Amino acid sequence: MEKLNTSVSYLQYVNRMYKRILDEVDVGVHAVDETGKTIIYNKKMMQMESMDLQDVIDKNLLDVFMFKDDQSSTLVKALQEGKVTRNVKQTYFNNKGREITTINNTIPIFQNETLQGAVEIASDVTKLERLIKGNMNKESTRYTFDKIIGSSPAIKEVIEAAKRATRTSSYVLIVGDTGTGKELFAQSIHNGSGRLSGPFISQNCAALPDNLIESLLFGTKRGAFTGAVDTPGLFEQANGGTLLLDEINSLNLNLQAKLLRVLQERTIRRIGDTKDTPVDVRVIANMNEDPIDAIANNRMRKDLYYRLGVVTLFVPSLKDRKEDIPILVEHFIQKYNDLFQMNVKGLSDEVKQSFFEYDWLGNVRELEHIIEAAMNIMMDEEWISYAHLPYQYRSKMQMKERMIPLSTVDSFIKENSDVAIPLKYQMELFEKSYIDHVLTKNDYNISRTANLLGLSRQSLQYRMKKLNINGK
Repeated sequence: MEKLNTSVSYLQYVNRMYKRILDEVDVGVHAVDETGKTIIYNKKMMQMESMDLQDVIDKNLLDVFMFKDDQSSTLVKALQEGKVTRNVKQTYFNNKGREITTINNTIPIFQNETLQGAVEIASDVTKLERLIKGNMNKESTRYTFDKIIGSSPAIKEVIEAAKRATRTSSYVLIVGDTGTGKELFAQSIHNGSGRLSGPFISQNCAALPDNLIESLLFGTKRGAFTGAVDTPGLFEQANGGTLLLDEINSLNLNLQAKLLRVLQERTIRRIGDTKDTPVDVRVIANMNEDPIDAIANNRMRKDLYYRLGVVTLFVPSLKDRKEDIPILVEHFIQKYNDLFQMNVKGLSDEVKQSFFEYDWLGNVRELEHIIEAAMNIMMDEEWISYAHLPYQYRSKMQMKERMIPLSTVDSFIKENSDVAIPLKYQMELFEKSYIDHVLTKNDYNISRTANLLGLSRQSLQYRMKKLNINGK
């Protein structure tokens, strides 16, 4: 009897260790018996499927999960056919209707040639699937040239150049500061071209790590790495249409070299594959810095710039087309009047004046956000007053008022009219003098000085080192 108790205790110990190990592994494990009833369901699988143990354990999996009409459960298939399957993608729904996508390795379990059940080891790719579907959403291509607002010569010139680019399939590079509306131009070019009926897919190159962006762009071949399946990349998905690569200068140089090869050869090779696949894709690329600066600072390959920049469009900043501010304001007020069921008529004279004096570093996007923020705090007022504007805007305007007036600079120029100093050195001299002045006033407190200058602590320390400004 004592020996039997010892054996039972040992089995209980082994069972606890077995369960602990299953809950620690970073893959989902789901096992069923020969009838399809769940007997093992680890913690990772619960997280992937957003299910509790009691929702699944001891229940037939077909009573818990729902599968698409064209797909069956890989576990049930293993019970029916008794075959091992590797790297199979499966999309299904949990008991709350939430869609889940996994890559499964499924193994039938035999004992003395009798099927006893099946076990599945799964990796979650739900987020990646949603990202790809989001990229393929053609409803997002809603912009055409008539939706680009502005009548200034600066914006009309770019619109005309972009319209001419719709006649061909040449690659396009769109350069402009953040918030200037680069994607509006990309979508308008696509919608005005012969590729209108084809897909328009957009991908922000800065949004994903390099290893993921490469497989997303070029696709994968089954077996290329653990969990890899046959998956078309964005180039294949955009075949016959347009692929927009946003923030192209954020790609590392090795990836830029691979992209250059695709642009030149018009073929792609999936990761892990040995053969090339021809693609017919028009690439439009965006970047928020001057290409020459990006090349000089080793953020962009020169040969990629020349290949992409067959047509180069420079979208002007809002500060360079301030005559468009009234028509933009009118558009955004009408947009949020409709959305918020309000009846705002326009801006007060004080706000109009401040808008023309403001620098608009966030460009048109910042203008829209300020209008939206102001209308969110308005009650029954019909005119946006200065008090309605967000704190960040009013704070920046106050800082601008404290800046050294241009008259002081004019006075300096007149007093030193016989001295010709290159602008670069004069700017550095002024920057050094001003930073040193603010540091002195704040007893060389770095954090306080950085805050007053609108810089991060690290940025201020970098400038001090660059300008040879010594701390206290």
